[in-house]
Amino acid sequence: MSVFKEEQRFTQTWLIVLLIVSILPAFIIIGKAFADGEMGVLNFISVILFILLATGIIFIFKLKTRIDDIGIHYQFFPFHLKMKIILWKSIRQANTRKYDAISEFGGWGFKGGWLWKKKNGIAINVKGHTGIQLVLNDGKKILIGTQKKSSVDSILAKYFNNV
Repeated sequence: MSVFKEEQRFTQTWLIVLLIVSILPAFIIIGKAFADGEMGVLNFISVILFILLATGIIFIFKLKTRIDDIGIHYQFFPFHLKMKIILWKSIRQANTRKYDAISEFGGWGFKGGWLWKKKNGIAINVKGHTGIQLVLNDGKKILIGTQKKSSVDSILAKYFNNV
């Protein structure tokens, strides 16, 4: 039995630079207030920790994908606490494709549905522009981001074509 596994996180350099640049002004303002004696040590440390935690929360997000003889399993933590399973028999179409995360789904993350262009379905992605496009028997569309197109193509050819 062949099994495809992939785990992705928000680790893009541009995202990390954007986060650092966006919190720098807050650090400068807080540092000046502390230096001027307008803020105590405990408040200073509390505010710094809050900013770091609020900014760093994006790094707990994780997309896990598994494809095996049962179907396609995915989990976008912390939204999904366990793997969701799409059985092969419930999939009408399955292929990899290029997509534009911003124009098609409104960005990266858990996107789509009633919040964006409903006809595109939902997207669960954290980086890149390649995804596993699924059309279910009920017409729903799901796109799951991947960084391993050739491996996904191979496993889809093995399992989806045999259903």
